[in-house]
Amino acid sequence: MKWVLDTHTHTYVSGHAYSTLMENIQYAKKQGLEILGVTDHGPKMPGGPNIFYFGNLKVIPREVEGITILKGCEANIIDFNGNLDIPLIIQENRLDIIIASLHDVCITPGTLEENTNALLGAMDNKFVDIIGHPGNPSFPIDEELVVRKAKEMDKIIEINNSSFRSRPGCEENCLNIARLCKKYNVRVIMGSDSHFCTEIGVLDKAYSLLQKVDMPDELIMNTHKYKIIEYLKGKGKLKDI
Repeated sequence: MKWVLDTHTHTYVSGHAYSTLMENIQYAKKQGLEILGVTDHGPKMPGGPNIFYFGNLKVIPREVEGITILKGCEANIIDFNGNLDIPLIIQENRLDIIIASLHDVCITPGTLEENTNALLGAMDNKFVDIIGHPGNPSFPIDEELVVRKAKEMDKIIEINNSSFRSRPGCEENCLNIARLCKKYNVRVIMGSDSHFCTEIGVLDKAYSLLQKVDMPDELIMNTHKYKIIEYLKGKGKLKDI
C-alpha cells in the first residue's frame, strides 16, 4: 500500500532531533509524500522550543517543494487532567494539527487510572486531533476506554512507527489498540515520529501491525491526502485550503 502523508515529524528545534525543516521537506518529496506534518515537541520537553516558535509557524508557506505543510505540535500532556503545555490561544489560532502525547520526562507515569484519565482529558480538548503513541508501556492505560472516547470525541489514534524501536514492549499494546480501533470504527494514523530526515515516511512496522488486524482502508488516514484535510477542515482548521 502507498501512503501519502506523515503527520508526526520533528526538526532539530525539538532539542533531540537532527534535521532542519527543509531537509525534512526535501526527504518527504523524495519519498513521494504529499503532506508533511511539522510537529515539534512542546516547550515542556527538555531542550524543546520556546512557545514563540509555535506562535510564528504562520511564516511557513502552506506548500513547499510541492508538499502541503501542516503546521502543528506534538504537545506534552502535563497532568492527569489532560492539560497541554501549549496555551489555548496558540492551539486555536496558530496550529493546524495537534498531537497530544505522554512523555515520562514531562510527566511522571501514574497509575493505570491516572494515565487513562490524562488521555481522556486530552480528548475533551476540541483542538486535539491525534493521540500520540498510546501503546507506550511506560504509561499503562485502559485501552478500551481510550478508544471508545476517541470514537465519542472524533479523535484519531496514532500507531507510532518508531515505538517499535524506542519503546520496547509496545507491540502487544499497539496490537490491542488497533483491534479496538477496528471494533469501534475509530480512525488510525501511522506516524514515523522521525527525529532524522531519513525516517520521514518510514511506516513499515506500523503498517505491518495494521495488516495483522486487517484494518479497513477507510480507517487508515495515510492513504489519501483528502482524508486528513477533510478531517481538519471539519474541525474548522485549514481555512486556506
